Amino acid sequence: MSENRCSFGNNANRDCVVCIDTYRVLDSCRDRDCFEDVRVYLTDFGQEIIDRTSTVRAKDACIVWTFIGIEPVQFNRGFYQIVIRFYIKIRCEACICPGKAQEFDGIAIVEKRVILFGSEGSVSIFRSSNDNNFCPEISDNCDRSNNMPVAVCEVADPIILGLKVVEPTCRIHPCCCDDIPQNVCNVISGNLVDNRNGNVLLVTIGLFSVVRLERPAQYLINATEYSVPDKECVVAETDDPCKLFKNMAFPVNEFYPPSLSENFIDKPHGGGCCSKR
Repeated sequence: MSENRCSFGNNANRDCVVCIDTYRVLDSCRDRDCFEDVRVYLTDFGQEIIDRTSTVRAKDACIVWTFIGIEPVQFNRGFYQIVIRFYIKIRCEACICPGKAQEFDGIAIVEKRVILFGSEGSVSIFRSSNDNNFCPEISDNCDRSNNMPVAVCEVADPIILGLKVVEPTCRIHPCCCDDIPQNVCNVISGNLVDNRNGNVLLVTIGLFSVVRLERPAQYLINATEYSVPDKECVVAETDDPCKLFKNMAFPVNEFYPPSLSENFIDKPHGGGCCSKR
């Protein structure tokens, strides 16, 4: 195959063949998971509320962190089991007395497993580090990784399908507060408690996800040279905020709610609960 190599400057080719280093998707799957009666781990404030009332509703939910583990499947070369653990922040509202509502939050943990094809590899990969220290430590000289495939999970905002307060029983999973990472605990307002004698908040969660396995690969592709844009950057010519506001386009679409024909039901709506109050 004749290759049109790239050249730069005044004699640059508009179309040429370049080599890129990227990730190749070897296998992928989509899933619709329903996790029933998942325990919500609460703070002392939230535990006190559900001990006083059972009138509770979920306001919103968001995934604050995800752990992804991958390991080869024995006796099935090229296949890998992927373990995905989702840490979900649940924001709730309870009616503690007539005419008064109180918000509180907690953490729910769900886990799913999938098996995908990720091919094989037996080499170690070394990449230079960004540290240009003249006398670096041995561990900082380069980054080393094995040739395991990379697992990627894309997930939409969780959907709360049900929520209830129940009395503690032996079938309720004990609190695993010590196993929850500190960065997850930091997103809720308070410290998680291990109350085995109080009421338990259970939630049913729906998740739409896509999981894939990738490996690094090199490809020759047809490319067009990028040119410097002709458009110049525009800066504000006045410090008058009202004048700048008058020059803004009127947001017409904001005054027309989406209709059913625009797939309004299928679009996830995040509640923005990930920030700590």
